Amino acid sequence: MGLKPILYKTMKLSTVLILVIFILFSCQTKDNKKKVEKWKEEIIKTETEFSNLSKEEGMNVAFLKYVADDGILLRNNRLIKGRDSIKQYMINNTSKGLSWKPDFVDVSLSGDLAYTYGKYNFVYKDSLGNTKIRKGIFHTVWKRQPDNNWKFVWD
Repeated sequence: MGLKPILYKTMKLSTVLILVIFILFSCQTKDNKKKVEKWKEEIIKTETEFSNLSKEEGMNVAFLKYVADDGILLRNNRLIKGRDSIKQYMINNTSKGLSWKPDFVDVSLSGDLAYTYGKYNFVYKDSLGNTKIRKGIFHTVWKRQPDNNWKFVWD
């Protein structure tokens, strides 16, 4: 048996193997894209429910429902770490004037972390009773919990 037939069989086998690998990876990529899109929809739904709860029942109720036990808030150049500390921080904050909507959502390929950012509006009364609006940008990091729900770990 000469060298040419062996090389031909090896090249043919290599080509088939590369084609099979390519097909497997392309199918996996399509599945991953579908999963990521599904997870993005979950995050948008969670953000919407979170914002609606804030408007309907107040910031303290909403933030305590959606914060993870190890969640962190950045407020006034200060980190408030953990659910219990956030509860103390939010205890007197019954405002129903905070609303937001994400402009961007992304989710890790493993589906356990996500982040959003967008614009918020905070409507409140100043010390003279005048209605004021503060607008800004928010950024939230979400983590999938053992019960499969999303909770924020950074806001």
